[in-house]
Amino acid sequence: MRFIYDHDLHIHSQLSDCSRDPAQNPERILQYAKDNNLKKIVLTDHYWDERIPGASGWYQKQNTPHIIQSRPLPQADGITFLFGAETDMAADGTIGVDRKTMESLDFVIVPTTHLHMGGFTCRGDEDELERGRLWVSRYEHLLRADLPFERVGLAHMTCSLIAYKMDHYLALRSISDAEMMRLFRASADRGLGIELNFPAIHDGVPITWESHPDELRPYKLAKDCGCKFYFGSDAHHPAELDAEKENAEIIIDLLGLTEDDKFAFAKS
Repeated sequence: MRFIYDHDLHIHSQLSDCSRDPAQNPERILQYAKDNNLKKIVLTDHYWDERIPGASGWYQKQNTPHIIQSRPLPQADGITFLFGAETDMAADGTIGVDRKTMESLDFVIVPTTHLHMGGFTCRGDEDELERGRLWVSRYEHLLRADLPFERVGLAHMTCSLIAYKMDHYLALRSISDAEMMRLFRASADRGLGIELNFPAIHDGVPITWESHPDELRPYKLAKDCGCKFYFGSDAHHPAELDAEKENAEIIIDLLGLTEDDKFAFAKS
């Protein structure tokens, strides 16, 4: 059976410092779920647990007292609206949540590709080839973490922030199939969810395997290795919510996804 777009597990509200959009509130997010017949959505504002040292100045203010301002979340019949977070990974591999933190969160996404934060997630002066090596080493750090992977997602693994203002496709091409597959097999073994949210429409035209092989290759390899996938819009504004369904449907067809490929996590 073809993969059904019925969820969005990566959504920001106005509480995320890179949103600050009063229109991007829990009520509007719930309406998005109603309009698109979604069964499960997760609020994932940017977050670093204040108990864990190593936060950047930007993350220090996005702590527990800050993100819980959105609770209680509004609910509607047939829709599960859960409270999660998007944390981060410092250059030394420290992750801004741990098992204790996870007790209060339904779902957590961890981006290993936030390499636009020089001095926090990386030095900041690495070229594309070194960024490719960081893609691998940071992914390895995540897989070694003591986290309940059945409730953890790998956020936007091919986003352009890997090599900000550079050629991020060159960084991706520098990583061999064998190396990617080693990581994806470990992800499948641990139960880590793989996020799908790359832009599938460029200049009004859907991408193809011929036009964007570097974007699609990692996801095809992950599928071949038995990984499970979920959609996350990473929306910071209402217009991004409204564009997600069309983008998701294109990705489903490009990757030939079925319901067997869907990541399912249990609420804590």
